[in-house]
Amino acid sequence: MDPLQDEVVELARDIIRFDTSNAFGAHDGHETLVAQHLAEYLGEVGIECELVAREGFGHRANLVARVPGTERGTAPSLALVGHTDVVPVDVRDWTHPPFEAVVTDDGYLWGRGAIDTKGHVAARAVAIKELVRSGWRPRGDLWLLAVADEEDGMADVGMRWLLDARPDIRPDLSVNEGGGERLELTDGRTLVGVAVGEKGTYPARVTALGEAGHASTPTKADNAVPHLAEVIARIGRGLPAPVRHPLVDQMLGVLLGSDDYDDLNEALATAGALHPELEHWLPALAGTTMAPTRVGASDALNVMPSRAWVELDCRILPGTTEADVEAAVRERIGGGVDFDLSWPDKLIPGSASPPTGPVIDAIRDWVAQELPDAYLLPSLGTGFTDSSFLRAAGNTAAYGFQPFFTTPIEVLESGYHNADERVHVDDLSASVRFHLHLAKALL
Repeated sequence: MDPLQDEVVELARDIIRFDTSNAFGAHDGHETLVAQHLAEYLGEVGIECELVAREGFGHRANLVARVPGTERGTAPSLALVGHTDVVPVDVRDWTHPPFEAVVTDDGYLWGRGAIDTKGHVAARAVAIKELVRSGWRPRGDLWLLAVADEEDGMADVGMRWLLDARPDIRPDLSVNEGGGERLELTDGRTLVGVAVGEKGTYPARVTALGEAGHASTPTKADNAVPHLAEVIARIGRGLPAPVRHPLVDQMLGVLLGSDDYDDLNEALATAGALHPELEHWLPALAGTTMAPTRVGASDALNVMPSRAWVELDCRILPGTTEADVEAAVRERIGGGVDFDLSWPDKLIPGSASPPTGPVIDAIRDWVAQELPDAYLLPSLGTGFTDSSFLRAAGNTAAYGFQPFFTTPIEVLESGYHNADERVHVDDLSASVRFHLHLAKALL
C-alpha cells in the first residue's frame, strides 16, 4: 500500500466502527461520533472544523470543514459532500460483523457504510488534509460537508436543515455520492457513470375501503383486506408506464449512439441488454415508480377492518408534480375498487445539474488518465441524495462521483442497504487521487 491508501483505509475503518444506524427515528443516528473524529483528524493540520447540530440534537451533529480561498468571492467554491449515518443492519445476515470494519486478504473493506457513504467521506477527508499539509491553497473556498440524517430525513437535522440554518454554506460546485461505477457493455465499450441528477419522491398511501365485521363470519361484512390485495395486484412491482424525459433521452443517447428513436419501450430494452444492471436501472428511470413497501389493516385478529392500506414509495422525475403522481396512481389502480388516496409526506422534487461544465470536464480528464478507453455516462439516479438540497438552496452545480473501478458493479449494487456491504481498498485510494485532481483542477 502507498501511504495515502494506508491512511484512507485506517480512517474509513475508524468511522465505520461508530454505529450511526439511522433506524428511522429522531433519536437514532449518533452521527456526532463520526463528526468529532473527522474534526480531530482534520484539525491536526489546522483545518477549520465546526460541529453544527440542531437544538436538542447534539448527538446528531453535522461536520462543516472549510479551507478558505485566497480569492474568495471571485473564484468558485467547491464542496465535497457525504453523509455519516447508515441504514440499520441485521447482524445475522453478515459474513463479517458490520461494525468491525474487517479488511480481508482479497483487499475488501467490509462494513456498514463502506460504500454508502463512510468510505468516500474518508477519501474526501484524506484528500483535503493532504492538500493542506502539502502547502496547497485554493482560490475559492473548499468545503467538506459530512452530514447527518441523509438515509431517513424525518428528524430534519441534516443537509436541508443545515443549509437553512447556515446561509453562508452556498458552494458553487459540489461532488457527492452517486456515479463512478464501471460498466463493461456487451458491445465492448466501457462506460463510467457520473450522476448529474436524481429522482425525487412523493410517497402515497392507498386505503382500500370496506365494512368492518367479526372475523368468524367472513362473508357477513365487507373486509377491506381482499380489496387491498386487489389494489396491490394492480400496482404490481410498481414499475412506471414509460414516458419520454430529456434526462433519460440523454442517457439513452450515449448508450444507443442516438436519442432519435420512436419506440421508448424498444429503446429501453435495447439499451438494457447492454448490461445486466441497466436492465434494472433504465425501466425504473422512465417514469413514476410506485413500489409497495408498507401495509396495514386491522388492529385486532378477530376484526375484519373497514380500511386497509398500502404505502407506495413513489420516485419521480424532475418536473413531476403532485397532480402527475396522483393521476399515475389512480390510472394504475383503475376502477372497480373503492379507495382513498393520501400523502404521508410532502413532495421532494427531482433535480439535475447541467451535463457539461467544469466538474464534468475535471471528471472526464481524470477518468481518461485512469481508464483511457472509457466514456462518461451522464446518468440520473433512481434514488435521492442531498445534492437536491444543494441545488435548491443555492443553485449549486451538484454531481455524484466516486470511483468504483476495482469493486465489481455486482458487488457494489448488492451492498447498498444490504448485508455484506464492502468496497475494495484500491477504490478508496483511487477516490483520494480523484479528489486531489478535482480540487486542483477547479480551485
